[in-house]
Amino acid sequence: MATAPRPRTTTRDPQELGRRLSAWLGTRLPGARIGGLTTPASNGMSSETLLFDIVTDAPDTAGTADTSQPDGSAAPVASCALRLAADPAAYTVFPAYDMERQYRVMSLVAAHTGIPVPRVLWLETDPGPLGAPFFVMEQAHGRVPPDVMPYTYEGNWLHSATDAERAALEEATLRVVAGLHRQFPAAQAEFLLPAGEGSPLRRHVDDQRAYYAWVVDGLPRSPLIESAFERLEALWPADEGPAVLCWGDARIGNIVYDGFEPAAVLDWEMAAYGPCELDLGWTVYLHRFFQDLTEGSGLPGLPGLLRRENAERRYAELTGHTPRDMDFHLLYAALRHAIVMLRIAYRQVHFGEVRVPADPDAMILHRASLEALVRGTYDWSGGFAARPGGLDGA
Repeated sequence: MATAPRPRTTTRDPQELGRRLSAWLGTRLPGARIGGLTTPASNGMSSETLLFDIVTDAPDTAGTADTSQPDGSAAPVASCALRLAADPAAYTVFPAYDMERQYRVMSLVAAHTGIPVPRVLWLETDPGPLGAPFFVMEQAHGRVPPDVMPYTYEGNWLHSATDAERAALEEATLRVVAGLHRQFPAAQAEFLLPAGEGSPLRRHVDDQRAYYAWVVDGLPRSPLIESAFERLEALWPADEGPAVLCWGDARIGNIVYDGFEPAAVLDWEMAAYGPCELDLGWTVYLHRFFQDLTEGSGLPGLPGLLRRENAERRYAELTGHTPRDMDFHLLYAALRHAIVMLRIAYRQVHFGEVRVPADPDAMILHRASLEALVRGTYDWSGGFAARPGGLDGA
């Protein structure tokens, strides 16, 4: 499969961040220090993540664990993850990173639902200590379906699992999405509404239009993305349904699993207040994104996982709400993902990793599937496979 080089994800020095983090931690937990600093192999291209242990030579400074080791050495009192707003110099994926908003969403989800979210420990809104706002949460332990290479390819734990084990993971994942929508008091998510007028769905789409305009400012526009926005208007739901707290980036790659059960639900930066189908459409389509690329490489992938009809049926059983207008929401998921992919491609251009092709739509990895969704010819039975293209390497 021809693909572009892995995009650059940061311009920051992790060791320098570690030194600055140690200084900051000393103001919160006198006598504590940082140990075991690492960056996850799957560090994303939006907010940055650091993994570290809090270590103290004093007796249980943090009050979280026994610090004594058999040999008398200091022991970690907490394993933590830090989420740091993206470095503006790194040609950010999104125009803004509201760490306080993410911290608030995770705190509320923990308080009002049984969804396993990592416990948030500290929020720092002052950009001084690390150069940008950040928050610290407990580190989740387990395994995550990989994005690179995608879990739909051979050589990873999910692909190697049995059909029954993958079915158990799908069931548990849909329970997370359904449980969030069912348990969370919707009114407490209204603060997530973008500014503007109209229904929650209208505001959400208008916000995505503004995001697209930001992505292509001064750069070639995408005829495919713009045709997808036009098609959305033709498919607009007559009844949008009630608004709920949406996770936003609702996909299995953002869950840490203990075996095949969710141990931690991560990445809340796209959380929104809108119809539940926003999440369900994203969950189903983001799997199809990987599946189509895999089939386009001549490999079978995991065609039985998160099939549209199964996900819609099971969500209805779990919530009592029959998903509506899913043609709209699946197209919208693919459209939103295309805008992100276009921004990431232009980021590669910015860093000199690739050149802009004559046809800017060639920079959208799932171009073929998005075109089919716009036409209304996408085959959800699994017969469609995108023909993956690549960016023209510089």
